[in-house]
Amino acid sequence: CLVCAGTGLLQEVVYLVSQGADPDEIGLMNIDEQLPVLEYPQPGLDIIKELTSPRLIKSHLPYRFLPSDLHNGNSKVIYMARNPKDLVVSYYQFHRSLRTMSYRGTFQEFCRRFMNDKLGYGSWFEHVQEFWEHHMDANVLFLKYEDMHKDLATMVEQLVRFLGVSYDKAQLESMVEHCHQLIDQCCNAEALPVGRGRVGLWKDIFTVSMNEKFDLVYKQKMGKCDLTFDFYL
Repeated sequence: CLVCAGTGLLQEVVYLVSQGADPDEIGLMNIDEQLPVLEYPQPGLDIIKELTSPRLIKSHLPYRFLPSDLHNGNSKVIYMARNPKDLVVSYYQFHRSLRTMSYRGTFQEFCRRFMNDKLGYGSWFEHVQEFWEHHMDANVLFLKYEDMHKDLATMVEQLVRFLGVSYDKAQLESMVEHCHQLIDQCCNAEALPVGRGRVGLWKDIFTVSMNEKFDLVYKQKMGKCDLTFDFYL
């Protein structure tokens, strides 16, 4: 399942790389049970505490709200950021697809809420900059969603080194191919809106005036940050 910033896809790639699993096996399991979400009431902290090390745990929380072990460098953090124009479109489509509390407003209204930091988990601009401030920390791997489509092999190599797993050259090439299969399966799933996983999704829905307004807000809120994004490939 591909969620807004690509974290759903990333969790499957991380599981694949860390476990040496086969993409077909992942397709048959409930990946959310293998990577529980820290802040969700289900399965809950008690179940997470019982997981055997090394544990894989997912979260959407801002850096400052993560457990102190992460701040102290005792645990590893893999963070994925996606260009905000594609992200807000995917986020909107996700909210529209919810069976309960489904969003029924227009995309223009939703985008305005995003720019004004009025959506769940607070400000995307603060969230991504907060993690970027720690991207040079030894226990943090900061990834970009677009790079997964642009140069997957390099990203897999980064994950292999960061996670401390061992692959020879042939195994690494096989793992990259498996990850390619996984991304194709996720991005072309029938349950998803057409093309939701591609880069440059925003161009199909942004009007000229919306794009100009978004660029202005982006410059105001990200102007002092040296983090850059690919808005199309």
